[in-house]
Amino acid sequence: MAQPLDADRLAEHLQRPGNQLAPLYTVSGDEPLLVTEAVDTLRAAARNAGYTDRLSMVMDARSDWSSVTAATQSVSLFGDRRILEIKIPTGKPGKSGADTLTRLAEQAEKQADPDTLVLIALPRLDKATRESRWVQALSRAGMMVDIANIERGRLPAWVGMRLARQNQRADSATLQWMADKVEGNLLAAHQEIQKLGLLYPEGQLAAQDVERAVLNVARYDVFGLRDAMLAGDIGRTIRMIDGLRAEGEALPLVLWAVGEEIRLLARVAEARALGQDVNGLMRRLRIFGAHERLALQALGRVQPGVWPAAVQHAHEVDRLIKGLSVPGRLSDPWEEMTRLALRVAAAGGRP
Repeated sequence: MAQPLDADRLAEHLQRPGNQLAPLYTVSGDEPLLVTEAVDTLRAAARNAGYTDRLSMVMDARSDWSSVTAATQSVSLFGDRRILEIKIPTGKPGKSGADTLTRLAEQAEKQADPDTLVLIALPRLDKATRESRWVQALSRAGMMVDIANIERGRLPAWVGMRLARQNQRADSATLQWMADKVEGNLLAAHQEIQKLGLLYPEGQLAAQDVERAVLNVARYDVFGLRDAMLAGDIGRTIRMIDGLRAEGEALPLVLWAVGEEIRLLARVAEARALGQDVNGLMRRLRIFGAHERLALQALGRVQPGVWPAAVQHAHEVDRLIKGLSVPGRLSDPWEEMTRLALRVAAAGGRP
């Protein structure tokens, strides 16, 4: 049985010239950002390898696992190779799920280059689960990717590496200050790092600029826009977008504030549908105080099915900003930005 890969070794594995993808990958970890990035990396590699179709399923012990079996046996209408993503948020598939995953692993072992590549996402597994028959079968059939948590002492270095990816640097004291402000929450750190990339040029970042960006957001009305959207205030949402556009605000920053909120609430809505601990998740996502009240108001007003469509819409707005055309969308990214915000604001909002 091969040793699990970490995130860095996974990247090396996928970038190795001439390397063939495994038929099955299992990703486990408790850091949502890092697990999502690992899954995104695998998904991109699979697309490059010709797996252009994708089917995603969220399963647990109460799910009908026969649908997974059916998905592996069905053939794409256009003959496309497929990625089958199975997310098990609880890490407990139940007996039916364990049997299905074991059979899936045995099937994958016999097919070196299958038409369906299986990608399984799990939380960090305890010792007993790691030694279970179904996990052992998954490990033998493909590759295990174990995403380790970033310990608090490593967080400043992690922030520094993430800044380096966007060709920015900060001194050690500033990195430590940022680590203190995000309190070990990688999603929050990721958001702040992205914000710095939008606000400041490449190179060395001044400590005062970092502090201003992280703490003093009053001059940026994007968070006011976010709050108006969550409150269902349609008129204010439209006025704020028009004002930001007129003032020359960077559209990527506007999309960051709105799109990131939509992605976070899509996760919360999914957790609520699965009967998970919503309050605990919102704490981990740093949704507190007035923001939490508005978020709960939006979650109560917006139908659960709206969130995944809004996440996809945000990706499409990002493509428009980058100058790419998107079928079915307006060519003006600001207009589509307005339509995106109104998907949430107009769902039971007041005019």
